[in-house]
Amino acid sequence: MNFKQWWMNKSTQRMEKKEMRIIKTIIDLILHLDKHLTTIIQNYGMWTYGLLFVIIFCETGLVFTPFLPGDSILFATGALASIGSLNIFLLFFVFFVSAVAGDTVNYNIGKKIGTRLLAKPNTKLINKEYLNKAQHFYEKHGSLTIVLGRFIPIIRTFVPFVAGIGDMHYGHFITYNVIGGFLWVTCMLGAGYFFGQLPFVKDNFSIVVIVIVLISIVPAIVAFLKEKKSASKHKDDVIDEDLI
Repeated sequence: MNFKQWWMNKSTQRMEKKEMRIIKTIIDLILHLDKHLTTIIQNYGMWTYGLLFVIIFCETGLVFTPFLPGDSILFATGALASIGSLNIFLLFFVFFVSAVAGDTVNYNIGKKIGTRLLAKPNTKLINKEYLNKAQHFYEKHGSLTIVLGRFIPIIRTFVPFVAGIGDMHYGHFITYNVIGGFLWVTCMLGAGYFFGQLPFVKDNFSIVVIVIVLISIVPAIVAFLKEKKSASKHKDDVIDEDLI
């Protein structure tokens, strides 16, 4: 093994370790979201709203940060608002603005440099598998994808980027962007606010957050299974034709 191969193997191992650390951090954040947020509120006060803005903005606006928590953050902060730790109206404003602004930035990135970015064969900034799923989702649902995609993690991050690459009319995009952002924030934040203080939810908060995350990705799982089934069927048809 020459030096170049050794260095590439070491670089790959470092990347894998870094990805595992990120995954562990995200899992820990989801499992103990209420504790983390409570600590942040106690230590940083009003700056908490700025941090929440950045998280949702990055989760919706940057195609290389789809791993950030979205639904769980909205639900958890809604639950904390119900006991007075956070202001529900300020939360709504922060989340709504960050969600709409994030998608708008993502759309413009896709429109201006998306094609050139994808043309690079070795780019690691974008997971092309996630991008392909978002493209299929967009082709199936059209403009409504901007609204529906809000409720599906991963897809939510890539949909505005795909709309930008596809040169979707900005007037249509911003309309669906605002509608989708309003519905998403209202539903998830409202669910946390109204159900977060139920005895069962309070006693099993971490489990409830995990369930919410799992439910939110069910449509993506169903679409993936359908795609796999369709691909398998197509492969069988090709084999049958070859035999004939």
